[in-house]
Amino acid sequence: RVLDALLPESAESHGLLALMLLHDSRRETRLDAAGDLVLLDDQDRASWDRAKINEGIAVLDEALLLYAPGPYQVQAAISALHAEAPTPDETDWTQIAMLYDTLAVMMPSPVVEVNRAVATAMAENPSVGLAMLHRIEGIEDYYPYHAARADLLRRTNQREAASDAYERALDLCHNNTERAFLRRRLDEMLNRNG
Repeated sequence: RVLDALLPESAESHGLLALMLLHDSRRETRLDAAGDLVLLDDQDRASWDRAKINEGIAVLDEALLLYAPGPYQVQAAISALHAEAPTPDETDWTQIAMLYDTLAVMMPSPVVEVNRAVATAMAENPSVGLAMLHRIEGIEDYYPYHAARADLLRRTNQREAASDAYERALDLCHNNTERAFLRRRLDEMLNRNG
């Protein structure tokens, strides 16, 4: 807020504030009572902070009126689409994938490419997302890449490859909460098909 107040004509400072508000609106629902990670699709949307969502969207609208697009605004727009979807099934994945296409041009990085592949998988199908993931270079030590790959492999019934990808993600992940989540996903997949 301080930065945004100091730079009232900066579309990107507005974009950053919007992004922070939108992300923070879901803070209380990211972990369950036991401290386990809760995926976006499984979060209680009624518990999201609507005041922060509304403020974030209003700040994003102000940013867009300055006609100086930038990566923070694009990321805030992606967060806004998630926040505005009443249910996971109503998420506008096509628009989110297009925004990631834009972000990949503005801020090319392997991390953006992983998110772009996941969004495209949701908008189209897991096989398309997997093909995109396989083209990303220089990401072998980034555990979210392997976690995303594992999930898409699981969804395309490539269980053995998915298991290997979950194991690689577990090897690279150092956050205990995220490790527990990955272990749970792997165990669920193995038990379902065991």
